[in-house]
This record gives sequence, structure tokens and C-alpha cells, in this order.
Amino acid sequence: MSPHDSPSCTAFDGHALIATGALAEVAAAVKRLLDKHPARTPLILDDATGQPVEIDFRGSADEVFARLRPTAGDDAPRGAGRPRLGVVAREVTLLPRHWYWLNSQPGGASVTLRKLVEDARRHSSAKDRARLAGEAADRFMRVVAGDLAGYEEASRALWRGDRDAFNRHTRGWPKDVREHARRLAAIARDAQAEAG
Repeated sequence: MSPHDSPSCTAFDGHALIATGALAEVAAAVKRLLDKHPARTPLILDDATGQPVEIDFRGSADEVFARLRPTAGDDAPRGAGRPRLGVVAREVTLLPRHWYWLNSQPGGASVTLRKLVEDARRHSSAKDRARLAGEAADRFMRVVAGDLAGYEEASRALWRGDRDAFNRHTRGWPKDVREHARRLAAIARDAQAEAG
């Protein structure tokens, strides 16, 4: 994942929150911390996925920010396909009967596959959002709070959607970790309620 794909991320230094917000703001806060304390090893996580965001902090702040910005052609499709339309060629393996059916559809295999994917995205988007929000919260907790008392119980409560149990098991956590975990858990609960 490219760091500029995420609208929001959060940085922690151990159990202490450094910053949360847009990537550029968080990167600036982390850069200031590293300039003062170069031995620190802060962690930046994408709020939407819980995945680490890798940033090269070498050099000046301007050099760090220049590396954050995508350059022309970074995400440009290469090779076969219709690059001007953003179409990227990838390998898909199917059984012969699947290829036969796809090729017999109006527009052929590629058009039919794109329609099937878009239809699936429309019908499963709420469930996908709920799953992704839960995974993001759980990933954050595993990475930042996995060594804290009550982590396993809090994780189970998260997936059950049990707010009271989640709050009870996170009560003794450091304030920054507790508040961020509860914020991500609330997002996951809201997404689960929307998905029904």
C-alpha cells in the first residue's frame, strides 16, 4: 500500500500517541520527534486498515514530504491492457467451463468480469466495511496493545460487538492506547450495525 492512499493514520511511540490525522500532519509530528530523539522507533498505522505505513524519515522535513507525494507515473499501469483507462492486465485462473461461459457473454470475458466485480462490490460493501473496520481495530490492538492485560478478552469483545466488555477489558490500558482502541472499536460497531 502506498502511504498517500490513506486519508487518516495514527502514530504511536510505544503506548504514547504522537499524532493522528492526515498522513502529512502525522509525518510532520513523527519527523519532529525523530529529530529530537533519533533512537525512537515510532509506529504509524493506517486507521482504515491497521496496516503499518512506511515512511523514509532520512534527510530534511522537505525531503521527507517530497517522498510522500506521488510522482507522475508512480501508479501508472504498465504493460498490456488499456492504460489510458486505468485498466491493468493481471492473470486470472479459471476452469475451462468458466472461460467458456465468460467468453460467451456480451463484451467477452473482461467486460463480464468487471461487471461481476462491480455488482459484488455494490452488494457486499456494508459487510466489507464492517469486516475491514473490525480488522483495523483488531490489528491496532494486536500491534500496540498485544502485551497489555485484557488484550485477548478485548479482542473477543470487539468481534462480538460487546461494548461494555470491551470497555471493561481496556479500562487499565494506557490512556492514549485505550482511547484510540475505543475509537476504532466504535467505528467497527457502527459498520457492523449498518451491515445488519
